[in-house]
Amino acid sequence: MGLNETPSSERAHIGFFGRRNAGKSSLVNAVTGQDLVIVSDVKGTTTDPVYKAMELLPLGPVLIIDTPGIDDEGELGEKRVRKAKQVLNKTDVAVLVVDAAAGKTEADNGLIEIFKEKNVNYAVVYNKADLLPAAPLPADSREIYVSAKNNTNIENLKEKIAGLAVSGEPKLRIVGDLIHPSDLVVLVVPIDKAAPKGRLILPQQQTIRDILEADAAAVVVKEYELKDVLACLGKKPRLVITDSQVFAKVSADTPQDIPLTSFSILFARYKGFLLQAVQGVKALERLQDGDRILVAEGCTHHRQCDDIGTVKIPRWIKNFTGKQLGFAFTSGAEFPDDLSPYRLIAHCGSCMVNEREMAYRQKCALDQGVAFTNYGTIIAHIQGILKRGVSIFPHILAEMTEADSL
Repeated sequence: MGLNETPSSERAHIGFFGRRNAGKSSLVNAVTGQDLVIVSDVKGTTTDPVYKAMELLPLGPVLIIDTPGIDDEGELGEKRVRKAKQVLNKTDVAVLVVDAAAGKTEADNGLIEIFKEKNVNYAVVYNKADLLPAAPLPADSREIYVSAKNNTNIENLKEKIAGLAVSGEPKLRIVGDLIHPSDLVVLVVPIDKAAPKGRLILPQQQTIRDILEADAAAVVVKEYELKDVLACLGKKPRLVITDSQVFAKVSADTPQDIPLTSFSILFARYKGFLLQAVQGVKALERLQDGDRILVAEGCTHHRQCDDIGTVKIPRWIKNFTGKQLGFAFTSGAEFPDDLSPYRLIAHCGSCMVNEREMAYRQKCALDQGVAFTNYGTIIAHIQGILKRGVSIFPHILAEMTEADSL
């Protein structure tokens, strides 16, 4: 992936919901100006959520999600409905599509309640307005009457979606707020076997881009080059950022007066759960024989023979705790609602999961009393260098110091 492309996790997620045959897919095609999804008069044509990354003016990069009918029937229908509701955990703007002639039903009102419960901005779109003698005035600012067939009011709908997707909160940075123009940042990047040949993995790409946008300079080295590079640089780096898997070696080779952290720690902050990750990793000290750990990854990549999630993390945790532990694994959109079987959730760096989805996963863990942390925090804790890794965040370091004193 090139540096100028926007990852799905960084795009506004726009989900289209509603009953079967309300015209969701037709509306998606009208809004995007493309035949993204199959359109048919047969109810239930969309059987699984359909995702499409694209540019949607005036909003910009978005991820469009077309979902199955919320009123689908039977055992298979229940699974489709459950998938549609799971989409809401990552949705920034929900578009409820209603058949204008039929009006809202109990199922539609139920969806609105779920939107409110999950604090998702939403619009109610009455499609097929071309079948009405005249479109009535919307009941409130959330409602709009459109015709996907005739392309009526589609531009106004796009403006409405864009308005709902814009947040007044300042955009979080990966590292840009920690550095200044002309600063030098050294990134330690082992060649990752899981990355496509010739490419850096996504967190490394995004971090480099954020450094450049801060008008700072990035120097990228392999772990065995770091010591020599630091010795020959003309000035002291503002920060060294390392892949977690070589944290111990990089810490040994980086002088104590140079701040050091990892991509994983930076991404835990970027996705809003660094404090929870630092608190959650202490659960490693309390694990007992027979406890189970959920290892969750946000993407579905090809597993290598020494895969970090399914092989390395379990091995390191077992060696550190000396306990007989059980492990379960999820990837991609999979994440169980019931976390009661687990004592700890070990999450990946979450580069492929958007902030809303991560907030949902954290809240599930918090509500059910299950500790939540991530790979990089686990590695740093096991290697005894977590305090150094978070020292660039004084409030996190203070929290750790206070917890240690209790």
